[in-house]
Amino acid sequence: MTEQADVDVAVIGGGLAGLNATIEAARLGLRTVNWAGAVPGGLLLSIESVQGLPEHPDGIAGYDLGPMTQEAAMEAGADCRSAEVVGLTREGAHWRVETEDGAVRARAVILATGSALRHLGVPGEAAFAGKGVSHCASCDAPMLRGRAVAVVGGGDAACQEALTIAAHAARVHLLVRGTSLRARPEWQVRVAAQPRIEVQTGATVVAIAGESTVTGVRLADGNELAVDAVFIYPGLEPQTAWLSGLVPLAPDGRVVVDPNLATALPGLFAAGCCRAGSSGQAAQAQSDGAAAARAAQHFLATQAIKETS
Repeated sequence: MTEQADVDVAVIGGGLAGLNATIEAARLGLRTVNWAGAVPGGLLLSIESVQGLPEHPDGIAGYDLGPMTQEAAMEAGADCRSAEVVGLTREGAHWRVETEDGAVRARAVILATGSALRHLGVPGEAAFAGKGVSHCASCDAPMLRGRAVAVVGGGDAACQEALTIAAHAARVHLLVRGTSLRARPEWQVRVAAQPRIEVQTGATVVAIAGESTVTGVRLADGNELAVDAVFIYPGLEPQTAWLSGLVPLAPDGRVVVDPNLATALPGLFAAGCCRAGSSGQAAQAQSDGAAAARAAQHFLATQAIKETS
């Protein structure tokens, strides 16, 4: 007789992909546990307005969306936990998920570990963290009314955060390392229409200057820009380093999956920003999560047939 697992599906990640996978799996009648970390939402928590979701046509604050989605997962019958996952191994027919609070055996696992903001890796970045260096416009922008601020990055997040900050700051210098913004057209249009935002291309930050707090940024061309704060959004990197050696990763570090979001290992799926080919958009993360849960259900049903035949 096959030894019973503790749960049917274990979902690792508390962003949109992970929480929507949890909701769908629970609604499908699967015993489901989710680890979202200390606070559900992941990067959502620093986003002032999450766009592109049909159920929220005018956008919704990420710090509202994360807890709301976790609540929906619990209402669906899932067990949502806050412990950090520290390891994952294949153990016979099951997966063993190691967490800070102990281990759980699951018949299938959905990886939805998301991404983290990249750091610049320049002098002053770590020293002035919380002293003018920030990754959360909605948190810190209200304290910068009438001041000059720099936002580093040229993608969607950088543009969105620059717009949030521009509602408070007197001047926002959007520093783009490349020759142009790489954000979606709608964000570029909104940035261009905001007179307080000045886009500076070819601007590579090499150091963040300050005394007790940030006073400016030094650029590769030798110029120094006087600002009172620096918001850093140069892009995202997948939270998959801990999976190296377990599952194949693409050159960008994301988990390789087939069209059904299955990895090369039985019963292991990936969804959202951590999987190869993800656009990083909120709507796709939601769709990914639900699709991964359905794929996991199909896998478990297939396994059950094999075990009884």
